[in-house]
Amino acid sequence: MPKKKVAKKPAKKTAAKKTVTKVAAKKTVKKKRAPNPAFMKPMQISDDLAKIVGSKPIPRTEVTKKLWAYIKKNKLQDSVNKRMINADANLKPIFGGKGKVSMFDMTKLVNKHLS
Repeated sequence: MPKKKVAKKPAKKTAAKKTVTKVAAKKTVKKKRAPNPAFMKPMQISDDLAKIVGSKPIPRTEVTKKLWAYIKKNKLQDSVNKRMINADANLKPIFGGKGKVSMFDMTKLVNKHLS
């Protein structure tokens, strides 16, 4: 007697794959995060900081960008420890007279010059 061939049921496997792709598709669709309006508010800049970033009011984010551009342009980042910033004549008043400041302390010191 010949054996009967049993047909496999591929419908369950394809249905499972479809649900997986649907879930994956839902995860990739995300809303773009809106920037915090407090960071975008133009801030008044002190005279010491104006020597580096300019005198007109700009947002905090732009102040940080311009400050980093100044640091990189004048090669003020320490060559051994990249987290340290060496102050030149323009940066010393902003850094409270310190010769070297870490990049994490820099933002705290710069905030004192914004109002």
